Amino acid sequence: MAQVCEEQGWSWYDLAGNCRLSLPGVLEVQRSGHRLKRRQRPPRANLGTTEAARVIRALLVPENANLRWTQRTLSEACKPKASIGLVNKLARYLRDEGYLEYLPLPDEGFRLRDPVGLLTAWRESYRFDRHKRLGYFTLMQGQKLQTALSELGEKRQGNVAYAAFSAADFQAPHVRQPKTWLYVSGSDLPLMERLLEAKPVDSGENLVILVPWDEGVFFLAAPGSDKRGLMQSTHPVQTYVDLCHVGGRGTEAAAALLEKSLLPAWNRGGATG
Repeated sequence: MAQVCEEQGWSWYDLAGNCRLSLPGVLEVQRSGHRLKRRQRPPRANLGTTEAARVIRALLVPENANLRWTQRTLSEACKPKASIGLVNKLARYLRDEGYLEYLPLPDEGFRLRDPVGLLTAWRESYRFDRHKRLGYFTLMQGQKLQTALSELGEKRQGNVAYAAFSAADFQAPHVRQPKTWLYVSGSDLPLMERLLEAKPVDSGENLVILVPWDEGVFFLAAPGSDKRGLMQSTHPVQTYVDLCHVGGRGTEAAAALLEKSLLPAWNRGGATG
């Protein structure tokens, strides 16, 4: 193109800084030999995928706050296990965003630097709408309901859990509301309906059942207190992101959970952000 411009007597300038600017009798400027330097796009990652969520949960749970990770150890900490390729891509992205820090030699690996920032980024990408939400009604109340929930939890530990507001009742009680929120795997819905004597309804539900699109919601689920029985509840990290998306006073409950449970736990673990 430079040659074509010169044949036509035109001035020209390219994006690398090469040019021939000519005003006869006034100005003559020529520059050549400069190569165009292409800017490398920073690696991107979709934090809203099932696979990314596995990695983020493993990083964010306060139990892991001060761990030194390698790609292999982080891959194996995910449930189910994440691929090394995914961990590599995600770790580079999270490092570039400032959520992870790479450790100098001889300590190879990386660790969580900004848990609050990573939690916020995950919250914004989290696809709560992919969980199937079902409304149920049961006549069971009080201790009878708790006993039935305990039996359900004992029979299907790892496939059912208190969720959202009900999980927050264990972890940072703040908002009172009359419904019981549960994660229940799709295959366990008939058992739940039988033990809780629950019927699906279009309105007026007192049981909110979330059928997870990602079984990772049960990652490091915590057992319930003796008072409430054997039913486990989602980990506070999972509870937080769910509360941020359920509507109502969920955002308020999530803020209380962050302040009362997650921040103190991260501070004890050494990941203060």
